[in-house]
Amino acid sequence: MDISPFGNTGLSMPKVVFGSSDLGNLYREMPFEDKLATIRTCVNLTQPYTVFDTAGKYGAGLALEVIGDCLHRLQVDPSQVVISNKLGWVRSPLLGDEPTFEPGIWKGIKHDAKQVISYSGIMECFQEGNDLLQHYIPQLVSVHDPDEYLDAAKTSREKAKRFDDIIGAYQALAQLKMEGKVAGVGVGAKNWRVIPEIYQHVKLDWVMIANSLTIYSHPNELLDFVRRLSQDGVGVIDAAVFQGGFLVGGDLFNYKPLSPTHPKDREKLDWRDSFYDVCRQFQVSPAHACVQFALKVPGVNAVALSTVDPQRAKENFNAAQEPVAGEFWEEMKNKKLLDELSFI
Repeated sequence: MDISPFGNTGLSMPKVVFGSSDLGNLYREMPFEDKLATIRTCVNLTQPYTVFDTAGKYGAGLALEVIGDCLHRLQVDPSQVVISNKLGWVRSPLLGDEPTFEPGIWKGIKHDAKQVISYSGIMECFQEGNDLLQHYIPQLVSVHDPDEYLDAAKTSREKAKRFDDIIGAYQALAQLKMEGKVAGVGVGAKNWRVIPEIYQHVKLDWVMIANSLTIYSHPNELLDFVRRLSQDGVGVIDAAVFQGGFLVGGDLFNYKPLSPTHPKDREKLDWRDSFYDVCRQFQVSPAHACVQFALKVPGVNAVALSTVDPQRAKENFNAAQEPVAGEFWEEMKNKKLLDELSFI
């Protein structure tokens, strides 16, 4: 398994980071034994160096709890696992039939969650995450979805106040790094444009870009920014490379439904049909193409991929190890499905 230095963290990074939202019962309640089997598969595929990405938001801490419990049961040496914990949500009592923080998303969970983006809030998140993970302490930490936090502001004054909250949160992360409690401070965001804003004020060691850098969507501005990050020694993980499942046959694009009668949605659906035609022509699975595109982007160190079940974990891992033939990329460009990119 190939691993390489990861930005300014002092850590190494394999090509695949295993995401954990499914372990928090995303959209469905998943039996614990299935979760254990999935984590066992991830560890077996990547031993002796496995990386998990998680967050207190995933099932109101359930994903953290499951990772810690499973790694403990599997007797995985803490030195052989790297955990990235995206901070910003802590548990709160579940007072109704379902959580209030994202109703309809998380199934069968026993807690609610509240957002706490501030200096003290991040410290609380970090401690709660460590408790749930047992003795598997995260080496990588970040503020979770600061873009969504800013977007919730109703006025420009409130948005400025929220940005100050984010800077306070990063002061907490900087303190954790200075005390040697973590190896790297980063950011995870779906709207990549918030990352340069934060980067003007905060020294980042790594970033996670979600839903923004895919075989379907790869704006030049973002490609230039990723190159700049790489030149600055900042590690980059590309997440949600399937556009929320759309590129591999899902009904949602970035978790939102599409209407075939809407012109922009129809354009996306037509693009996918043509993409699938090329995949069939070259006997390449859409998932394989999506993963390999992400890994070809200069400056990207790894992709974060689903842990929905053991088979999917194996497929995603293998997709990262096996390059796609150059003829496939040429046909994608011939069909105007890809821009004329220098790295393809």
